[in-house]
Amino acid sequence: MPGILYLCATPIGNLEDMTFRAVRILKEVDLIAAEDTRNSIKLLNHFEIKTPMTSYHEYNKIEKGHKLVERLLSGEDIALITDAGMPGISDPGEELVKMCQEAGVQVTAVPGACACVTALTISGLSTRRFAFEAFLPTDKKERQAVLEELKSETRTVVIYEAPHRLVRTLSILQETLGNRRISICRELTKKHETVFATTIEEALLYYENQEPKGECVMVIEGKSREEIRNEERAGWEEMSIPDHMDHYLSQGMDRKTAMKQVAKDRGVGKREIYQALLEE
Repeated sequence: MPGILYLCATPIGNLEDMTFRAVRILKEVDLIAAEDTRNSIKLLNHFEIKTPMTSYHEYNKIEKGHKLVERLLSGEDIALITDAGMPGISDPGEELVKMCQEAGVQVTAVPGACACVTALTISGLSTRRFAFEAFLPTDKKERQAVLEELKSETRTVVIYEAPHRLVRTLSILQETLGNRRISICRELTKKHETVFATTIEEALLYYENQEPKGECVMVIEGKSREEIRNEERAGWEEMSIPDHMDHYLSQGMDRKTAMKQVAKDRGVGKREIYQALLEE
């Protein structure tokens, strides 16, 4: 029988967030695949875990992934851990999970700390719906494409950022998204954990004079539907009513339905559209 791949969450700052189950699984498996063995050995030593360890990271995820799947198929159980948090979240572990599913290997999660959810819950912003973007792409064109998508995002947005890039990223966010509410969460679960609830503009002014320290999670307010409707309405109002009508008629709408849609777009009554067309 094939073994099992366990995705084991590790602390994101406070060692006490390690679960009893995670410690037990890490002791029982045949092998631990770690993002950085030099970092993970400190965690394993703290909990007196003697299980053999191997590296699995972004730069060897394909080659090492195949080897790990072979070992799993031979009956070994393997635990995958990242430097901090849940494997597979903004992490090459997602590739290993895909490989295991294709090979018929069982994958299960040993849940625990996750910076994304931790920051979201203490941000003071809406938690019902959110979009997780992890780190923005380093490629300028790809990053701009993502930001263009986020312009009209109504869900709360969660983005990771390193301290030395925070000011630049805040500047880009202000330019692209405008001055939205933001909570910048730093040093999560650690002694000096902070939640800076502010606006993008105020955060930029603050960190231009105060050097940011520690990994950051930015939780950004989504765009309100009312704001989107107002922008759409303003766009329609720049178009003449006959052109607005032609826009829908060219799509195959009948005249009555088109008039109704034009009135809805512009936030006016259908009679007003009818009268305007008569006057043309």
